[in-house]
Order: sequence, then C-alpha cells, then structure tokens
Amino acid sequence: MGTIGAIRLGRSPARTTLGLCLISATLLAACAQREIILPGKREPITSVLSSTGPIDEEGAAAAAVTEGARDISLPAQVANADAAQSFGTPDFRTDHPQLNATLTPVFAVNIGAGDSRKHRIVADPVVSGGRVFTLDSETQVTAVSTSGAVLWQADVLPDGAKSGDATGGGLAVEGEVLYVATGFGALTALDVATGAEIWTQKLEGTGSGRPTVFDDLVYVMAGDDTGWALDKSNGRIEWQVTGSESLTNVLGAPAPIVTDGLAVFSFGSGEMRAVFRQGGLRRWDASVLGERQGRALAKFGDVTGRPIARDGVIYAGNQSGRTVAVASGSGNRIWTSDEGAIDTVLPVADSVFLVSDRNELLRLDGADGTRIWGTPLPNFVRDRPTRQSEVFAHHGPILAGGRLHVASSDGVLRSFDPASGALVGTTEIPGGATTAPVVAGQTLYVVSRKGQLIAYR
Repeated sequence: MGTIGAIRLGRSPARTTLGLCLISATLLAACAQREIILPGKREPITSVLSSTGPIDEEGAAAAAVTEGARDISLPAQVANADAAQSFGTPDFRTDHPQLNATLTPVFAVNIGAGDSRKHRIVADPVVSGGRVFTLDSETQVTAVSTSGAVLWQADVLPDGAKSGDATGGGLAVEGEVLYVATGFGALTALDVATGAEIWTQKLEGTGSGRPTVFDDLVYVMAGDDTGWALDKSNGRIEWQVTGSESLTNVLGAPAPIVTDGLAVFSFGSGEMRAVFRQGGLRRWDASVLGERQGRALAKFGDVTGRPIARDGVIYAGNQSGRTVAVASGSGNRIWTSDEGAIDTVLPVADSVFLVSDRNELLRLDGADGTRIWGTPLPNFVRDRPTRQSEVFAHHGPILAGGRLHVASSDGVLRSFDPASGALVGTTEIPGGATTAPVVAGQTLYVVSRKGQLIAYR
C-alpha cells in the first residue's frame, strides 16, 4: 500500500509542465470565446422571494391580482352615529356602516405633531356625541366637531415631563368621559366637553395600547406585558395580569377584547390570555406564535393583527406569517394560516379580510383559513434591489358602504370589492395615512402622517 501511495504522489517535472500548459491553453481558449448575453429584463435572484404576487410556471412573479372571486353576503348597512371604541369587542362594532361609494374630502384639521423619526401617531380617532377625538405623536389630545371646528386641545403630560419624551397611546370614549393611554405610562380620564382632567393613574410601563371601557372597568395594556383593570370612576387599580416579557415588539398594543364574560389581553410575546372580568382569574391561554418559512416581514411574535371577536371565535395575527382563529370560550385553536397580519383582522360573513405581512389585501375562508384571493398593495418605497428596505404602511381594512377600505402611507385611500378583491376606487390622503380609517355619521375619518384629521363623505 505504501508503494502504491508513493507512485500516486510522485510527479515528474516534464509531466507537471505539460499539465500546466494544457490548463493555460484551456483558460485562454475560454477567454477568447465571446460572452453570450441573454435578452430580457435583469432581475435580482431574490425577486421571486420578495414578490407579493403568485408565481407562474416560469418561476417569475406573475402579475395576476386575484385567484378568483367568490360571492359574499354582506350584512346590511347601518347608519351609525358613533365609533367610540375599538371594534374588537362585538358590543362596540358596527359590522357594516353606511358610506357613499364615491368619497370626497370635506375638511382637514391640524391636530398637533405628526410622525417623525422618533415619534409616531398610533391612536385611531374615536367619534362620539358629535365630536372626533385624536391623539398626536407627542400626547396632545384634540376634540374636533363633525363639521371640522377645533373644540379644545389638552396635553396629558406627567409633572416634569416634556411633550417629546414619549410617544404612542390610544383612545376610548364612554358617555361623557374620554380615556387616554399614553407612552408616559399613564391612563388619564378627560371630560369630553372641556378636556378637563378627571383623574390620572400611573401604570408600570408605557401605556401605548388602546383602552377598552366595559361596565365599571377600564382595561388597558401597558409595557406589552401587563394588562390592567381600573375602576372607570376614579382610576383605582382593581387587578392586573402579566404575560411573558418580550424585548421585540411593535409600538402600540391592541385593545383588550371583552366577550363571554371574559377580558382577553394580547401581549408582545404573542400570547393571548383570557381572564374573568371580576377578579382577573385566568380562564385560558392561547398564542399567535410561529412564523412562515421563507420571507416574512419580521421575526417576532407581537400580536399586530388586532384581535376581533365574532360569533364565539377570536381572530388575531402577527407580522411573522401567522394568523389564527381560536374559540373565545376555551382558547382552543380552530385554524392557523401561513399569512401574517399587520393591522386589523376583519371577519365578515364567511370570510376574514386582512393586510398581510407581504402587503397583500387578503380574503381567507372563515371556516379553515384557506386563501380565497389576494390583491397586492404597494410594497417597497424604493423598489430597487439595493434599496428594498423601507415598505409602505397599510392601515385597515374596514368594511363600509359595500367596500373594503385601506388607508396607506403612500397617500392613497383605496377601496376594493369584497367579493373579488378588485380595486374600485382611490382617494388622495395628503401626507399619507398613519392610522386606520374610522366611519361614523356616513363620514370616513383618518389621521395623516402630517398630523391632520381628514374627513371624507
């Protein structure tokens, strides 16, 4: 064996020189050949993965908008006067508000500081008693009449704090009281007529979530890992629940849901916890954890697809490629979809509508979560291979006037046919949207990134 190994390792100088000459000749011949340049558009090798559309037989992104229409039986339109709280709780939801098919802007009112590098408006406007309430990116609350007149403004700042020290928050109205959660870690009750402070309660963490007011309690998330229940009359803490800590989550927290005698909180860790409203004892735990293999908007489990309860089912999603349906009474999983949700998860009739983490408006089957159709929305702000980082934000969808409406940061309010997903109308949003649209009094309200409340009728 040793002799054979020696023979294989041995090389004569003549053979080595000949081998080098042959290699050199081969390389020179290859260099002499003319390069063949294939015709066609140049695309990055990741274009298929980054596409939001379906893939055709050639492996390229197809331009088809939808997979196919399916009839849908929409609920009757209702002329709702108010939109005072998050419609995740059934008691506060108008399933199908009345709205004109063609929308025209009727007023735009400055409400304070808009979006900036460090501050964001995350509070959807609320409407009650002929007033529209907003919260800017630096904790200024504004009350505007439904005709566009500013009624009052108030800063809800803790003692010694500056307006730019925190951002985020949420709003809810019940009766004559407006409840304001802020990034300063406080919940404040204001008089709706004057803006005067009634009480303020400090929370252990940023109060960047939207409150829910039900019976005698106010429920709110703080710090993305603690849910609070406060006496709505004086702000006294009644009880609290704590979830797993999460260091990677999105600014703002979904409003707690109240259904079946339970309050359901959504944590930054991706957990959902249902507790009995009296005392806060745990009933069940569920989660929206998990991610889609391949491309997803993010790799964390924060519940960003706002949970909504309907007919004994809670629908919720995250930005990592997961949307789930769980039984509201037990927390048992009904189905899981490989589609993420970045804003509202909207159940309508036999379907569920959402804006996915890949910036598609989707229609899923409400029974099993399978995809019915998907309509691509504008995705990358700069759609070049070296600039594909920032994406447009899309808020919604909501159903109103027989159409699905999505407000987007690219400056367009889009309307879609619920049956097919076809685009049926567009309206300009100067400055681009930073909140989801809200409909009350046959008027659609949205807040722009410039810090304006814009109304359409």
